[in-house]
Amino acid sequence: MQDQHEDVQTPARRGPNRWVRFFTSSENRHALPLFTSLLNLVCAYDPVGIGLPYNHLLFNDKREALMETALQILIVTLDHDSAAGRADDEGSPDNLFINYLSRIHREEDFDFILKGFTRLLNNPLTQTYLPHSTKKVHAHQELLVFFWKCCDYNKKLLFFVLKSSEVLQVTVPILYHLNECRADPARVGLMHIGVFILLLLSGERNFGVRLNKPYTAAVAMDVPVFSGTHGDLLIIVFHKIITTGHQRLQPLFDCLLTILVNVSPYLKTLSMVSATKLLHLLEAFTTPWFLFSAPNNHHLVFFLLEIFNNIIQYQFDGNSNLVYTIIRKRQVFHALANLPTDHGAIDKSLSKRSKSEPSRQASLDGSRAPPADGLLPDPTLLKATLAATPRIDSMTEKESAHPQPANLAELTLNGVAPFRVRQQIPVTRHGLGPGSPLSQRSSATTAAGAAARPPAERWTPSGQWVNSWKNKLPLQTIMRLLQVLVPQVEKICIDKGLTDESEILKFLQHGTLVGLLPVPHPILIRKYQANSGTTLWFRTYMWGVIYLRNVEPPIWFDTEVKLFEIQRM
Repeated sequence: MQDQHEDVQTPARRGPNRWVRFFTSSENRHALPLFTSLLNLVCAYDPVGIGLPYNHLLFNDKREALMETALQILIVTLDHDSAAGRADDEGSPDNLFINYLSRIHREEDFDFILKGFTRLLNNPLTQTYLPHSTKKVHAHQELLVFFWKCCDYNKKLLFFVLKSSEVLQVTVPILYHLNECRADPARVGLMHIGVFILLLLSGERNFGVRLNKPYTAAVAMDVPVFSGTHGDLLIIVFHKIITTGHQRLQPLFDCLLTILVNVSPYLKTLSMVSATKLLHLLEAFTTPWFLFSAPNNHHLVFFLLEIFNNIIQYQFDGNSNLVYTIIRKRQVFHALANLPTDHGAIDKSLSKRSKSEPSRQASLDGSRAPPADGLLPDPTLLKATLAATPRIDSMTEKESAHPQPANLAELTLNGVAPFRVRQQIPVTRHGLGPGSPLSQRSSATTAAGAAARPPAERWTPSGQWVNSWKNKLPLQTIMRLLQVLVPQVEKICIDKGLTDESEILKFLQHGTLVGLLPVPHPILIRKYQANSGTTLWFRTYMWGVIYLRNVEPPIWFDTEVKLFEIQRM
């Protein structure tokens, strides 16, 4: 919520807002022209205008304030609870604005709306040779709320967005804001809405397919240099959020990994950077002390294993970087399969962390990380409080995306079929030398320190509890892959004296595993489902944004308007 720290708490509702109700009900005979005018003011606004450098310093642009006001009016009037509720999925008969939005169907109208979104969302990210030469708008939070409402009320618009390459022009700004705001507790609301939108988009196959488009670093983003796709960018940003984000983002970890699970069956090739990031998360989340420290931490491991299994079974061809990284880090999977379950080993794991571990965790712990601008937050400022984030199982519903047997042959011809090994080489007794590119390297699992949720009070893990989920870990596919490929890679490393990983990658690119892996598992997509928890969250966030965006001039001062309470923490 901007750079200010506020505690926004919505009071108990006393009934529908009469002003919003009048705006959007049949009592207002100007409802349709009013709605279309507001929509045009937002989507037709171009902050660059004639494109002259520094023109915003020479001329006063009154249309920006008009656009922002129109945008705020739209998101308020499209809040179905503010206008007596929504009767069904097609819109509310009591809210004509929702009804009009849900009935938009022409592709030229969809194109107009989507181009307006992308133009305004990408405006603050635009890079020019002349510093500060282009006007920047700051209504990205309201735009994301409005985008969410448009996709929620008009599924045809959502599908139009997903089938268009412009969906990436929405994704990149969201990832930019997620990366920039991850360590700032005052902007946790912006982090949530960005993740919610990506969760909504990831529920459709087209989004995962679009992520295979090559990414060119047109936006100045603080991420490791890589050569890859938008899917790589998604993984890298999510890794940074989990490992260096603020502790208040911990409830979002399930959402972040669910998004990666949804898109993983369609990621044709991962870069070495993103593959390493995924394995680093698994390495951190599978440490015994992390798994035993809270009752739900093992859920993150299940999500990560599902990501690996989806890629291995459906997109093995082209993902040699990930396969290579799995082989290098094979001990992580073996350690997970042999996780101790007796009481003594569990207690030992929880107390095994060395004295130096807390200081090392503190260096990466997002809860201690300063804001992006390097300034420590003022303890006298007000802090942001939002409604609780719903659990992922209450936000999503599983849906099978596995192709029918009749379509499997067609997928095989298109290169989506699993891998097949041409020949098996007997297991060699020789191990990998320390100079081999596949030798195990020590890796500090410090990411789990930032990722670990605070242990629940009086939580005591038991061997029975560990066995209840350990026996369900989907490790069969990965273990079979390691059983087949590790001996082959070891042999060529020894026979050819390889120390260059590029030669091993070439070998992995020309092998196959079809017939040697377990039968491909069904692809399960977890689609977002509307629920009361997210509805309350969006309403709290929306009014908080509107309040903070209108404190100068102080329009709320000395009025009888009762939006919510402001409490100093």
